[in-house]
Amino acid sequence: MINRDAFFRKFLADRYLNAWLILGCDVAASIASSLTVLLVCDLWTYHSFGRRFMLLWMLGAALFSLLTFVAFRTYRTIIRYSTLRDIGAICLAVFGKDALLGLFLWLTGSIDMAMPIFIGILFCDVAITIFLLVLLRVAMILVYDILKKRVKEQNSLCRVLIYGNSDKSVGLVTRLSHSSHYHVAGFLTYGKHLKGHTASGRPIYYFNTGENLDYLCKRYDIDAVLFAYHTDAQSEQQRLVKYCQQYNIKMLIAPVIDEIEGGKLLNLSSIRKIKIEDLLGRPEIEISMKEIVANFKDKVVLVTGAAGSIGSELCRQLVKFGIRRLILFDNAETPLHNLRLEFEDEHSDLHFVPVIGDVRIPTRLDYVFRTYHPQVVFHAAAYKHVPLMEENPCEAVLVNVAGSRNVADKCIEYGVESMVMISTDKAVNPTNIMGCTKRLAEIYIQSLGLAVEKGIVKGCTKFVTTRFGNVLGSNGSVIPRFREQIAAGGPVTVTDPEIERFFMTIPEACRLVMEAATISSGNQIFVFDMGEPVKIVHLAEQMIHLAGFEVGKDIRIEYVGLRPGEKLYEEVLASKENTLPTSHDRIRIAKIREYDYADALKAVCRLEELGRDVNIPEMVRLMKRTVPEYKSENSAFEQYDQEIKNAEETA
Repeated sequence: MINRDAFFRKFLADRYLNAWLILGCDVAASIASSLTVLLVCDLWTYHSFGRRFMLLWMLGAALFSLLTFVAFRTYRTIIRYSTLRDIGAICLAVFGKDALLGLFLWLTGSIDMAMPIFIGILFCDVAITIFLLVLLRVAMILVYDILKKRVKEQNSLCRVLIYGNSDKSVGLVTRLSHSSHYHVAGFLTYGKHLKGHTASGRPIYYFNTGENLDYLCKRYDIDAVLFAYHTDAQSEQQRLVKYCQQYNIKMLIAPVIDEIEGGKLLNLSSIRKIKIEDLLGRPEIEISMKEIVANFKDKVVLVTGAAGSIGSELCRQLVKFGIRRLILFDNAETPLHNLRLEFEDEHSDLHFVPVIGDVRIPTRLDYVFRTYHPQVVFHAAAYKHVPLMEENPCEAVLVNVAGSRNVADKCIEYGVESMVMISTDKAVNPTNIMGCTKRLAEIYIQSLGLAVEKGIVKGCTKFVTTRFGNVLGSNGSVIPRFREQIAAGGPVTVTDPEIERFFMTIPEACRLVMEAATISSGNQIFVFDMGEPVKIVHLAEQMIHLAGFEVGKDIRIEYVGLRPGEKLYEEVLASKENTLPTSHDRIRIAKIREYDYADALKAVCRLEELGRDVNIPEMVRLMKRTVPEYKSENSAFEQYDQEIKNAEETA
């Protein structure tokens, strides 16, 4: 198959119809007009032309048409650029043809009719010949325009091969059948087992090597490979994805079922390029949708940190559950404004209220609880960046610890049914300020819930905590940072060649929250089976390849050393040794030490005082005494670990 761009350039732009072909068509049209004249005149005048006259008439028409068309070079005109001057040349050529034809018949004595009739026949021949020749050119121009339009339309479509032959893969053919952006050229599978087969009227091609794939794409003018499932792309990372990267073939991903309505793709952006999140993710979490919808339907829900990565996705999922009102609480003005605009455009029927506020200010929280009386609270507001919090520990304590206490206390005061706190894997055996502040928030909230259960504190709120690993693509995380560095031409900075992390997608994290909030009986910390850890250097290499560059040649990777508070390896959240099972095979309950509420309250209040006084040494010492497993790594606060160790040895 000829490349579409080459076809257009060769046949509809740079090349023209062969001049001799045009001459042949013109002569044929001229002969046809002369024959037509004889037939018409025979019917109208009832004059029977002699056989000799008719033979010489037709031979003369052919000969003199050829001579005059060559003489006036009518066949050398570029038909699609024809002008009135070109039509004039045709008229002169036709007049010349009939003048020579008349002279020829007169000299041979073949005219067997009155001269006025003969001249009338010649003029009829002139008129019909000019008409046919002009009509022929108009037809050629119309055909050219039609072909040009069709080729341009084909040229603008992205020709794709759909990977696999599953139901969804085959179903994409129907959904894309009327697309103005994509054309399905066939299906693509690994191995020859389906060679020669078709699906939904499209051929099934196969590949075994990268060379096979490259040949297919060139032979059939393929622009991209389209994956129907994220899992397909993940399973083909070491084969098809690698080949596509090697031969610079675009990879696309189809939308999830939520993005399809009535069997049609909602918009062009529904199909998009493969991102690193698609390759690092795991199979979709199966959740109990009926139970979740029943748990949130017709309720007033408050989300703190609503404009953040996790908070905003929580909101997007909550609006699908038929909630009565959604309160968006955040202190970031512009992100909250953008979220408001999004909801106004996409969920105009939703009753939602954006509130600018700070969890560090109890009176502002009190206004929200007093005014809107939320029944469910998702607490996602937090400071999360490890190096930044290591440099600003007081702010980490005020937001992550005191802020969480403020939200939990208001839940008790206003009789909230349940509060779900978003925690982190860095709260497990923390090595940095951020992780320790999240562990302190867990301690306070769980101890408060236990105090409610025991009747020590009057209230009815069910408290739930969920611990996440690293979230793919969240604001300020490694993936957006790598994208920026790649766009700038590099280098891509990695802290250490051995550093590795567990990853999950934002929607995956939020589904975990929904499920945990539904199955929890209260006062539990839920953790997620994160799968296998990913080396950050491998992540960087994948992103460079996906961007169409070569590692080391186009963009290099630079190692900059571990940052303050950072460790090489994250804790495994959901091992059987440190967790208990739940009804969901991917969600487990952390086995952790329980704290007395009075002790937790005393520690949190004192930490807030020290934080407001910016008494960093005493504040960090108290954090380490309250959370004994907190051992600083690659941090200036390691000195306090040594102090505590020396004190214990002396005692």
